[in-house]
Amino acid sequence: MALHPLRRTLLKLALALSILPVAGLAPAVADEAKPEVIRIGSTAPGHLKFILYRNKKLLENEFAKDGIKIELTTFDGGSAATVALGSGAIDFTYIGNNPSLRLAATGADVKLIGLSSWNRSNETQIVVKPDSPIQKIEDLKGKKVAYLSGTVRHSTFAKALKAAGLSLTDVESLNLGIESSGPALVRGDVDAIVESTGPVQTLVEKGVARVIFDAGVSGKPEWAVPHLISVNGDFARKYPDIVTRLLAVDIATDRWADANPEETIAIFVKETGSSDKAVRATYPDGKFFQNPEISEEAVRALQGEETFMADAELLKGKVDYTTWIDRSFYDAALKRVAASN
Repeated sequence: MALHPLRRTLLKLALALSILPVAGLAPAVADEAKPEVIRIGSTAPGHLKFILYRNKKLLENEFAKDGIKIELTTFDGGSAATVALGSGAIDFTYIGNNPSLRLAATGADVKLIGLSSWNRSNETQIVVKPDSPIQKIEDLKGKKVAYLSGTVRHSTFAKALKAAGLSLTDVESLNLGIESSGPALVRGDVDAIVESTGPVQTLVEKGVARVIFDAGVSGKPEWAVPHLISVNGDFARKYPDIVTRLLAVDIATDRWADANPEETIAIFVKETGSSDKAVRATYPDGKFFQNPEISEEAVRALQGEETFMADAELLKGKVDYTTWIDRSFYDAALKRVAASN
């Protein structure tokens, strides 16, 4: 039986991982100890690469030869995930920039090692009931608006209000995720909800919501900030080769997704329960923006977001980018992927 293209790529990668040293790191003998389990968290239902890992068991296949188990856990909001990462309850996170920046600003022992995704078209939308008199951002003054606190949507909503001459103090905010905010909108318990494109489009298709603001269309380009991959610092120091191998699988998965857009979309639809149309709205033209490289442009975007969060009192402390960002794992992983091709 012919191997699936992604499995073939990862098989080559596994061979390279088994024979090549980790550039710039201690000799392999320093990494002889292996974790019994690798614990990875993401905001529900999970970022795209996290979902591909889960569906195709990519990390299980990579680490099975070491007897290392993989635990993939979803959290209701990035704040809960960052608490778990900072405490060492989980080892890696695939979450948004806002919770990641807040954790880094506390000086927690975590490292930014890659991008989970960076779609330059902001995915935040604001919806109301189809028969609502609300037509634009300005009409939200004094209204009940639901969104998950501490998320990218929270930050984008604050920016959209500011652009319209308002602030978060001009609305009545309710801290609700889509599982609660969607039904609340239908019942009329809230006047509007702020959510990402996929869930919003599902509500629109069901005829229970109408978009009044799309940040991807009406927002500013600088509002789009990368989602991030972070690792607990203690884990990274103990198991540097494991971190590199995980990022090597991440790189291979990014490339496979862009090469196989239809299968990628089908997996996302299956795993999230979203409609095909909603997923295609999130990832137009079959491009998924999953490259984990931390470019200087990405750092500038994060610094701009940090400044906004601080001004909006969404963040306390200050991020030390020189200690927070560690590109060495990505650089080593990229060499391993190249050697496997």
